[in-house]
Amino acid sequence: MDRNKVFYVWLSSINGVGAKTFKKLVDYFGNAENVYKSSLEDIKQVVNNGRVLNSIIEAKKIEPYKYAERLHKEEVKVLLIDDDEYPKLLREIYDAPPVLYVKGNITESDDMSIAIVGSRNATSYGKLMSEKFSYELSKHGFTIISGMARGIDSQAHKGAIKAGGRTIAVLGCGVNIAYPEENKKLMEEIISKGAVVSEYPLDYLPVAGNFPARNRIISGLSLGVLVVEAGVKSGSLITAKFALEQGRDVFAVPGIITSAYSQGTNGLIKQGAKLVASVSDILDEYNFREDIKTRINERFVNTLSSEERKLYAIISECPRDIEEIVEITKFPISKVNYLLSSLTIKGLIVRLPGNKYEKSFN
Repeated sequence: MDRNKVFYVWLSSINGVGAKTFKKLVDYFGNAENVYKSSLEDIKQVVNNGRVLNSIIEAKKIEPYKYAERLHKEEVKVLLIDDDEYPKLLREIYDAPPVLYVKGNITESDDMSIAIVGSRNATSYGKLMSEKFSYELSKHGFTIISGMARGIDSQAHKGAIKAGGRTIAVLGCGVNIAYPEENKKLMEEIISKGAVVSEYPLDYLPVAGNFPARNRIISGLSLGVLVVEAGVKSGSLITAKFALEQGRDVFAVPGIITSAYSQGTNGLIKQGAKLVASVSDILDEYNFREDIKTRINERFVNTLSSEERKLYAIISECPRDIEEIVEITKFPISKVNYLLSSLTIKGLIVRLPGNKYEKSFN
């Protein structure tokens, strides 16, 4: 870890130094190392909170490189807001975390992502919808963002994993803490299939006040937020509010109008959130954006079997009839019919008059 990053990590690990205080200190002193070297009197020019000042005094007693060594030992990456690897979408929000702790890997492809959130106390319907939409969006190449909480969040991560897709969990605690504890195994799977991230340093406990701030990162990492099931007091409505403030899309799955578990989602729809009854309702929102549409199609094609890809490539060249396809592929006609049906159902090809097929351009 380079010297600059060591001191940024030191500053971000101080209890009470959130994104806003961090920025004030760095702007005033020029960089994090200068904060470390500054006198308490100088720091008081920026910070007037006694509790935070005491935390800074205690932190100055700690050798910054020791904490950096521990991060390396525990295989935790550190991304500064100016790093190339820092998520592009997250960098756009006005209060982006200056330091992001990561276990696993964040890739450039993760900027095509959808957050799926909802209540911890979810119904069987809510859990089913969460996993279903996560699975289908993953198959279309979206990275699934959520918070690893019980209920809707957990099912969203599981759906992505089942689909062989990528998923990122945003924690309200240090990335070395599995919260809730029952999700320890799930956390390990998420790390292997994507990443767990946090703005909080190692060992930072999951106290209630952390989660509203955590929710801005969930929406900030995403093109849009899908609220699957939420009561009127669900924290996922905070995520939807952040999404609106950040200029992200807000989607909601309708629920039974008499169910308390769906009052929040039904309310979002009344307020203008897009009603989602199928994955196409989300895909349609991005079809006009050619960059995203192209990447969705490319990633979806990559999930096909080798035989499906072969047929799709042939049909993509020009419209073909069944006889031509059989002749080119040497597949039995029964297999060709099966594969054509599969590609049609997946929306990748369309049937034309004369029993020909061509690539779908929707």
